[in-house]
Amino acid sequence: MTDVLEFPDHWECSTCGHEWERAPEPDAPDAARVVKDAHGNVLADGDVVMLIKDLPLKGSSQGLKVGTKSKPIRLVDGDHEISCKMDGIAIGLKACFVKKV
Repeated sequence: MTDVLEFPDHWECSTCGHEWERAPEPDAPDAARVVKDAHGNVLADGDVVMLIKDLPLKGSSQGLKVGTKSKPIRLVDGDHEISCKMDGIAIGLKACFVKKV
C-alpha cells in the first residue's frame, strides 16, 4: 500500500479509513543483561556466591544464614535474578543479597 497516512501514534489507510497502532521502534538490539552482586562484581552463569545477610524462608521456620555458599548459579530474568541451590534447597535470590566468592 502506498496510500497510508502517518500519525505520531497510529497509521491510517486513506482509501478505507482503517486505523492501526504503530509498533514501537526497536531501540538498540537487546544488550546482554548485566547482573552485579552487592559489591558491584559482575555475576555470570556458573559463579559461586555467598549470602551477606540472614534471609528467612517463606513457609519455613528456618532461614539461610550469612556466609552460606551456593552451588553454581544460573542467571534468570525476573525480579529474582539468581537461581541456585543452597543447603539443598532450590531458591531464587536477588543479587543485592549475595557476593561473589
